[in-house]
Amino acid sequence: MIAIVTDSTSSLSVEDAEREGITVVPLQVIIGADVYVEGHDVTADMIAEALAGFVPVSTSRPTPDEFLAVYEKLAAEGADAIVSVHLSSRMSGTLDSAVLASKQASVPVTCIDSTQVGIATGFAAGRAAQARDAGEDAVGVADAARRAGESSTALLYVDTLEYLKRGGRVGSAAALIGSALAVKPILTITDGLVVPLERVRTKAKALARLEALAVEKAASCDDGFDIGVQHLASPTTAVAVAGRLATALGREAIAVDEVGAAIGAHVGPGMISVTITPR
Repeated sequence: MIAIVTDSTSSLSVEDAEREGITVVPLQVIIGADVYVEGHDVTADMIAEALAGFVPVSTSRPTPDEFLAVYEKLAAEGADAIVSVHLSSRMSGTLDSAVLASKQASVPVTCIDSTQVGIATGFAAGRAAQARDAGEDAVGVADAARRAGESSTALLYVDTLEYLKRGGRVGSAAALIGSALAVKPILTITDGLVVPLERVRTKAKALARLEALAVEKAASCDDGFDIGVQHLASPTTAVAVAGRLATALGREAIAVDEVGAAIGAHVGPGMISVTITPR
């Protein structure tokens, strides 16, 4: 049996993870002096409120011991191989912890850098689960996750780059782009890093451009695609974006989710993202 593991930044709900047979290892979120466990006792709304109130917010990766405990539990439950799929190693040390734990595990563990964050990592873990259920061996399962991450496109609108700058997820020069003349940045993830893609003058124009780029990307996916919209403290805007995308792409609906607390701590309130993963 091949077990699939990911981390809580993958934005998988408890129901989705259980249905797909994926084990989720949580990150920690620190608000002020209080430490919380993502997916258990902290919400994205708490993060948005803290950021708006200028309360320090940071995140902490799972330790190698925490990963090892999960790997050994899965081995005890019958797993003879594990594929562990995680957010970009250039934005978090989570993958490093998984790799360290894999060297001590009693069964082979293949650690995959999705090169992504958010639901793109979740899609990669989901592809791993699909490959496992289709009878692929551990190599095939790992390759499915790797291909999904590398082929994904994540498009992000943020009200300000200040939160990414605070967390060191985007360079200072890029932060100036967002503040100058009220420019609204559209970002993407390239080689595992958040980078500016385009600059638009207003929020309305930025969201319209975000949608146009998403439709353009989806149209290039010859064999279909998975798509998801995420937000932080902007449900009305996110639902509207998803509705317009669904109409443009001929879909009945597109799932809308609030980002997890760990990602929310770095993007700030008002973030809207669209993720597309070719099939």
